Amino acid sequence: MNILLLGSGGREHALAWKLAQSPSVEKFYASPGNPGIAEHAICVNLDVSDHGSVILFCARNDIDMVVVGPEAPLVDGLAESLRMAEIFVFGPDKAPAQLEGSKGFTKDLCARADIPTAGYVRTTNQAEALAALDKFSIPVVIKADGLAAGKGVIIAETREQAEDAIAMMFDGGFGDAGAEVVIEEFLTGEEASFFAITDGKNVLPFGSAQDHKRVGEGDTGPNTGGMGAYSPAPVLTPALQKQVMDQIIQPTVDTLAAEGTPYSGVLFAGLMLTDTGPQLIEYNARFGDPECQVLMMRLQSDLAAIMLATAKGELDQISAPEFDQQSALTVVMAAKGYPATPEKGGKIRNLSGAESEGVKIFHAGTAEDDGALIANGGRVLNVTALGSNTTEAQGKAYAAVDKIDFETGFCRRDIGWREVAREAEG
Repeated sequence: MNILLLGSGGREHALAWKLAQSPSVEKFYASPGNPGIAEHAICVNLDVSDHGSVILFCARNDIDMVVVGPEAPLVDGLAESLRMAEIFVFGPDKAPAQLEGSKGFTKDLCARADIPTAGYVRTTNQAEALAALDKFSIPVVIKADGLAAGKGVIIAETREQAEDAIAMMFDGGFGDAGAEVVIEEFLTGEEASFFAITDGKNVLPFGSAQDHKRVGEGDTGPNTGGMGAYSPAPVLTPALQKQVMDQIIQPTVDTLAAEGTPYSGVLFAGLMLTDTGPQLIEYNARFGDPECQVLMMRLQSDLAAIMLATAKGELDQISAPEFDQQSALTVVMAAKGYPATPEKGGKIRNLSGAESEGVKIFHAGTAEDDGALIANGGRVLNVTALGSNTTEAQGKAYAAVDKIDFETGFCRRDIGWREVAREAEG
């Protein structure tokens, strides 16, 4: 089959790398892609906000399936437009994509479906939000309702911080994403990510991971899109995963289907493992970044076949995805200044020398300039490794990091620290 992959980051490079391994894939296009994706697909420039032009490209190039990598085109309804044009697509329609597009939408769905999640209030102006604060103890979580590139969440340790966060959001600190603000109860526990794929009716688990959002070691500093991740997440035991499927994922799928907005694609649940059980923090309507990279390193099944079965509504006709029992860990190399103002243009050398058996480097924010590879974004590379456990995967990933010549880059040196500590304790 012929595939069009949309996106340009490390997540999309990982998807391209795995899709290219499928024997069923013939012509493979990506838009806009990046230098790493270009090793697997023909890169083209399409305006994903112009649904008609994407559909026309698909018609002219006999595209059988479109894989939508990032969240913005999904929330914009691109998948729905493609389905109306009778093109198979991996990703949800506009209405169910609001699971990521609106945090308030997700919280209201949790209330309707009795899905365990933190207590919350949706607010539409600053005065309303400040009044609602009185219902919460400190610390408290302040969230911009809309898409904010993974950075629209502030954990306020004092009342003053909470008020400042509310003022900043309603003053446009996150653009239109802060037009509405959700205030949430602060949950304590360990965070983990769980993935499932669904065709709107059938649901299959798709692995677990843990990521590191803070820019600094020891999980300090401002939030980012993610500085590293590892998979699987052993804290999500088989019993807990069943609980997540039964109490969170399946009720979500069933509720959306019953309300006439069935969800098709990957469901990425951000969880807090509390003393009373897993609770949903948020949903994403696409694979995580950098969680996707570690999942793809471990996936042994045919990704193209899984995605096509999802798009066709035929997940009940395939086996559950199989994963390598080894651990995978990815370290994000970012450009200096990230997540504020990253320094672009820094040269990157010796990627081929850093890769080896079980080590893969995915391009995130890279570009080519006169034949040289340069940094062209905040998160630039995802150095990913397999190992017998998290500790071994971590060692291999950092050994590869140390071989890369990227003077204007930096990374955290403690990715996977929780699991490495647990492994050391035996």
